[in-house]
Amino acid sequence: MTNPTARYLPAGLPIPVAEPDGLSAPYWEGLRKGKLLVQRCSHCNAWQFGPEWLCHRCHAFDPAWTEVQPCGRIFSWERVWHPSHAALKGHGPYIAVLVELPHAGGIRMVGNLLGDPAQKVTIGADVEGVFEHHPESNPPYALLQWRRRQVSSK
Repeated sequence: MTNPTARYLPAGLPIPVAEPDGLSAPYWEGLRKGKLLVQRCSHCNAWQFGPEWLCHRCHAFDPAWTEVQPCGRIFSWERVWHPSHAALKGHGPYIAVLVELPHAGGIRMVGNLLGDPAQKVTIGADVEGVFEHHPESNPPYALLQWRRRQVSSK
């Protein structure tokens, strides 16, 4: 699920970094290691994403970071035609997806859908995560992109 040389986004975009308080640092560090980490409360076992200092369900502090498989299904999507940053000018359209992770309490996360930007997108389609590594950046970082999961024929 990792291709160290593949680049989906053009150069010139801001480098994603954790907030100054470090709340999302484990998430970004996990991506750099090729792992998807999300929060799970050690008190009530509720899953959550994006990161928070307390559990959304029981309000206990410091939910634990748990590795989950980077696979899910498309919950919603949008074909984006207008660049949201100057570096994206001339690089559209692209497809933004909201991916639901059923094995992680149904939490949802936004990302790009790799492949032809004119492809047909189906709600409920299975997707898998692709880690896009940028070790040459300062600081180094990784992104999680999504691609449609190929159904193997037997």
